[in-house]
Amino acid sequence: MLKLRLRKFKTTQRTKIILITVLILLAAFFAANLDYPDFWNQFSDWTSKKVSWLNLPKFAQKDYSLGLDLQGGVHLVYEADLSQIKQDDRGNALSALRDAIERRVNFLGVSEPVVQIQEGATASKLIVELAGISDPALAIERIGQTPYLEFKEPRPIQDQARIIKKTIPDLGEPDISSFCSTQPVSNVLAVTSASGEDPCFQSTQLTGRYLERADVVSHPQTGEIQVSLQFNDEGGKLFADITERNIGGMVAIYLDQIPVSVPRVNEKITGGSAVVTGNFTLGEVKNLTSNLNSGALPVPIALVSQQRVGASLGEKSLNDSLFAGIVGVIVILTFLIVVYRFSGFVAVLSLGVYLAFLLLLIKFIPITLTLAGIAGLILSIGIAVDANVLVFERLREEMNEDVANITRSIDKAFSRAWPSVRDGNVSTFFTALILFLFSTSFIQGFALTLGIGILVSLFSGMVVTRVLMKSIAGGKLGTWKVIWSRKKSNW
Repeated sequence: MLKLRLRKFKTTQRTKIILITVLILLAAFFAANLDYPDFWNQFSDWTSKKVSWLNLPKFAQKDYSLGLDLQGGVHLVYEADLSQIKQDDRGNALSALRDAIERRVNFLGVSEPVVQIQEGATASKLIVELAGISDPALAIERIGQTPYLEFKEPRPIQDQARIIKKTIPDLGEPDISSFCSTQPVSNVLAVTSASGEDPCFQSTQLTGRYLERADVVSHPQTGEIQVSLQFNDEGGKLFADITERNIGGMVAIYLDQIPVSVPRVNEKITGGSAVVTGNFTLGEVKNLTSNLNSGALPVPIALVSQQRVGASLGEKSLNDSLFAGIVGVIVILTFLIVVYRFSGFVAVLSLGVYLAFLLLLIKFIPITLTLAGIAGLILSIGIAVDANVLVFERLREEMNEDVANITRSIDKAFSRAWPSVRDGNVSTFFTALILFLFSTSFIQGFALTLGIGILVSLFSGMVVTRVLMKSIAGGKLGTWKVIWSRKKSNW
């Protein structure tokens, strides 16, 4: 009776393992066809021609997202004007500029944009690389639409007179003293353009870098459409200081060096809120708030060069990388089969499942593939093989101790190899995580594919390989112990 129950239990366990194996292989089959659906879709077309009533479903076509170095794109160089920024604040201003441009670029639907800063003495270069952008003019327009928001306070009277006299020497003293309050904006801008200085207002530290968000509001009495600005804590303190210094006077709000609102200050304003008025239409105010929320620039920028990057070099690099990857994989698979025999063959099947799932994640997350990302992908394959090697070496030892039951030897091998596999993969994963969090976008592509590859390799190496080996070892092949492990070596 006990033997009968034990045999029934083993049969039930083997049935479960076979069922799990079938489900994994089916999932891998669908994943592989989602990775590259052409073969299945061609088969579906062929069957529909041969058998009219048999209409097999097709897999949707979706291309991989490729970086600038593989598919070409746009290379833009901007110059950031730091002349109005204190030396100690330039580093923070440039960091804020880079973040604002990255937010703006993401509205273009660009994956993994490269935004870099090259610092200079009075002006720094901002380098923007956008992969897959077919219309450089659109990219330039969208980036250039990001407004430069700035709050200014009145200049001292003597500075106003100096600037105005330099531009309009024949103007009398009464006209000079009333120039800023009586002249239209066009005349003020003309003096600014001619002298290089705003005759009426001077810059403050409060710019768009301190802006948290902008909203469309309307005046409760008049119904006038306005833009409400909310600053962060540091910006709120600066705004309170500016309004306190100018009680009874004006504070000008500039967008892209043009005054859009010059409200009078009646009292110190705390809380970090401000309102921009300017006879806006609803469309204008919505566009303004959208641009401000996507990143008001902390410093002005000007486009100094643009370059269209062709995909020919990227195509050659991609083909070379794929060729190197295929050769490397073939060498690894041959090594596994030659050295570890049938266990190595099972590992090859497991690596196929691993590649199908990994490529599926890369395509549908999606992850932008660069040359560095492909390097991380290939390296993760080596890490996946390393887990199998540790298990197979342990299996050889277990089979020497327990020759009668290979299934039990497989379970012991995986259980005892797990601590080494876990520690090695976890340490590599955290290294990839640190690289992703604290490095440039070029290195981030490598770190991201490596990190995801490690997670998938743990599943394939410790779950898929184990299930496949137990499923096969439970049959007649399990009785041929010699095919499951390499012989003892004197290496």
